[in-house]
Amino acid sequence: MPYKAYACAAVLLAAACSPPQEPSSGNASANAAASRFVGTMVGAPKPPPPAKPFVDKSKDAWLEFSYAYPAQAAAVPFLVEKFGKAARSSRADAEGMAKSDSESAKKAGYPFRAHSLETEWRVAADTPRFLSLRSQTYIYTGGAHGMTSYDVVLWDKARARETSVRALMTTPAAFAAAIKDRFCKELDRERAEKRGEPVVRGDDDFTKCIDPMDQVLAPTSTDGKLIDGVTVVIGPYSAGPYAEGSYEVPLLVDAAMRKAIKTEYQDGFVKP
Repeated sequence: MPYKAYACAAVLLAAACSPPQEPSSGNASANAAASRFVGTMVGAPKPPPPAKPFVDKSKDAWLEFSYAYPAQAAAVPFLVEKFGKAARSSRADAEGMAKSDSESAKKAGYPFRAHSLETEWRVAADTPRFLSLRSQTYIYTGGAHGMTSYDVVLWDKARARETSVRALMTTPAAFAAAIKDRFCKELDRERAEKRGEPVVRGDDDFTKCIDPMDQVLAPTSTDGKLIDGVTVVIGPYSAGPYAEGSYEVPLLVDAAMRKAIKTEYQDGFVKP
C-alpha cells in the first residue's frame, strides 16, 4: 500500500476507535482554555479598581492642614487634577502666611497661634447627568475665631466637562425671580428659629432679605436620579451675626425654577 494511503487509513481508524466526547462539555472546556490563552497573549486589560475617597492631612508647629474629596470625585481625572492643584496651592499659601506670622510674633514677643486650613468636598447630588459637589473650608489665622466659606463644583457627565450652576440658567435674573419669594420666606423662618422671635425687616443685612444669587447655589438630589432641589448656602455674617453661624436654605425644584433652566439641561431636573 502506498505511504499516503496507509497514513490516511491510520488516521481514519484512530478517529473511528476513539471514544466519543460530550459535545457540550468538550466545547466549553476548549472555549474557556482558548479565552484564557487569548487574554494572556493580547494582554487584555483588567478593569480599574474602584475609586476611593481622598484625604490629605498634616500638622506641624505652623499649620494644621487637610484637604478631602469623595470617591465620586476621585473617579473623574479632571476633578482629581483640579482638586490636586487647589490643595497644593492653598497649602503653599497657608504655610507661607503661617511661617511669616510666626516670625512676626517672635520678633514682637507675643505667642504664635498655629493656623488651620481645612477643606472638605462632599456630594450634594450624583445623578446620571450631574455630579454636584459642595465644599466647606475652615480658615483660622490666629485671631479671635476662624471663618468658614463654601464653594460648589458641577460636573456634567453627559458632556464630560465642568460647568457651573449659572451656566444652566436661562439668565441669572430669571432664576433669581423664580426663587426669591420662597427663599426670603424660608430664610426668615430659619432666622426666627435661631433668634427665638419673628424677624422684623429693617435696612441691615441681618433683617432684610439678602440676594440669593450672591450666595453659593448647590444642586441637590434625594433619589440619585434627577436634580430635585437647590440649596442656597450662606456663610457667617451674610444673613446674621457670627454667633448664628451659617444658613442653608433648601428650595425644591418647582415649575418656575425649572423654566429658568436652559432647555438642554432640563432633562437633568425633576419635572414638578
